[in-house]
Amino acid sequence: MGKTIVEKIWSQHLVADLADGASLIYVDRVLLHERTGSIALKSLAETGRPVRSPGQALVCMDHIVDTFVNRSDDTAMPGGKAFIQQTREAAAQANIRVLDIDDPSQGIVHVVSPELGLAQPGLTIVCPDSHTCTQGGVGALAWGIGSTDGEHALATQTLAIRRPRMMRVTFDGVLGAGVTAKDMILHLIGEHTASGGAGYAVEFAGSAVQALSIEGRLTLCNMAVEFAAWTGICPPDEKTLAYVRGRPLAPEGALWDQAAADWLALRSDPDAVYDKEIAIDAAQIAPTITWGTSPQHAVAITGAVPDPAAFADPRQRAGAEAALTYMDLEPGVPLIGLPIQSAFIGSCTNGRLSDLRDAAAVLRGRRVAPGVRAIVVPGSMRVRAAAEAEGLDKVFLDAGFEWRKSGCSMCFFSGGEHFAEKERVVTSTNRNFENRQGPGVRSHLASPATVAASAVAGRLADVRALGA
Repeated sequence: MGKTIVEKIWSQHLVADLADGASLIYVDRVLLHERTGSIALKSLAETGRPVRSPGQALVCMDHIVDTFVNRSDDTAMPGGKAFIQQTREAAAQANIRVLDIDDPSQGIVHVVSPELGLAQPGLTIVCPDSHTCTQGGVGALAWGIGSTDGEHALATQTLAIRRPRMMRVTFDGVLGAGVTAKDMILHLIGEHTASGGAGYAVEFAGSAVQALSIEGRLTLCNMAVEFAAWTGICPPDEKTLAYVRGRPLAPEGALWDQAAADWLALRSDPDAVYDKEIAIDAAQIAPTITWGTSPQHAVAITGAVPDPAAFADPRQRAGAEAALTYMDLEPGVPLIGLPIQSAFIGSCTNGRLSDLRDAAAVLRGRRVAPGVRAIVVPGSMRVRAAAEAEGLDKVFLDAGFEWRKSGCSMCFFSGGEHFAEKERVVTSTNRNFENRQGPGVRSHLASPATVAASAVAGRLADVRALGA
């Protein structure tokens, strides 16, 4: 019987089969950020356990840091300064590299890792953050862990885990105008629910996935966790090699030749068996947006708010009713034309250079509607520098957007900066839970292009109507 790509990477990293049915897996990379990294590093130091391989770990200052131009250790989050300083000190003691707030490579950990070439096909990567699965976009087996597992991985370079079931989601066909990887993953979750991937490692396949850029694949895998999957992964191909080659931490010379050959061979066998398969016609996907308080509350931008009575499952019906109350919406209301107060572009989902290009293409020669606050936060300082080299910053500023430094920013609220209470926000982030972007804030998830089009219109808008 053939093996899936996940099973192959698993076998290559298997240290031991444990008596309880779990596997001890070797971990190639341990990533940390200041919100959770200090906890794991401090605990190790207090128990006298050293970090086994400091060179295989990286700390990013991203979650708590301010994204204002003149930033420092001070942050709006209560206690945030202490988190930053304690993480910096603990990482220095453990001899782990830190991408600090003034580092030219600083950024969101899931953006920085592929960008630097730290994430590579076939590697196992963990981080105390649920969106670690992002790095499956380059063919890595990456998953989120808790701080305790982070401590264990740092001390032993291994983790004991149970192998997930295998799922393949195949997107075949050609995407229509204005449709992006973000629309693909929202469509999947909207059709198959936010628990549809629970217990599975999801392999994304098909002609539409192969046609995506690597940055698009990173977006696709990023929200596998919103599908409740253990991870998401895209098999590496020539595009992957072109993306990784020449990055600061990528192999060079003979090592590159060997790695490239191995990576191109790293794919599921034709006779591999999956526990579940989902097939989607990519041509049928429209620009997609959420209406409620779960990523599964997603419909085409041309659709309307559904009636909770249409949900057969009692839990989904109750969730839809609660969502409509929170979002202040009524069944049957068209999404196009719904007034917004703010627009946000950024996050580990959509804060890469291609995302900024997509949004800038919509905004060029246009202005944000009066009364709308619009913010763009690049996913890393390298993304920011590249965008400025192309003049994208000027496009955003001329359109009326705030142009920030990199970080997680208002993707999530933890006591720091946030949108105003009960504001309606269109956002390129990954979660639209209640209070996710501030107390009472009503968030609509969408692609950067849809966010930009909506900011210009002052209401939720179909980017295709702008001809961009």
